Amino acid sequence: MAKRGGFQGGMPGNMNNLMKQAQKMQKQMEESQKALEEKEFTAAAGGGAVEVTISGKREVTKVKLSEEVVDPDDIEMLEDLIVAATNEALRKVDEESAAVMSKFTGGMGGLGGFGF
Repeated sequence: MAKRGGFQGGMPGNMNNLMKQAQKMQKQMEESQKALEEKEFTAAAGGGAVEVTISGKREVTKVKLSEEVVDPDDIEMLEDLIVAATNEALRKVDEESAAVMSKFTGGMGGLGGFGF
């Protein structure tokens, strides 16, 4: 009589290989995340009058203003330009994070709850 199930003999080896692959992928993801955190993303608003640079850790590292955009009578415009440039730089960080993650998830996104 033939044995049923097919788990005998092959399963432990397959499980070990699967675990090794998972560990390798986790290490690669950690390395990719670290590389992303070390990058800088710059965006401009107002035709380049305002530039904001953000790290891959989503921290503002630099704000550059052109003299002509600093008008004491129109602070609101300057505030709006800073917000616009900051949001664009954050969008670039998110875009790069999604691209990094898609390498590991095959475009399925959100697997494993990783916060990239």
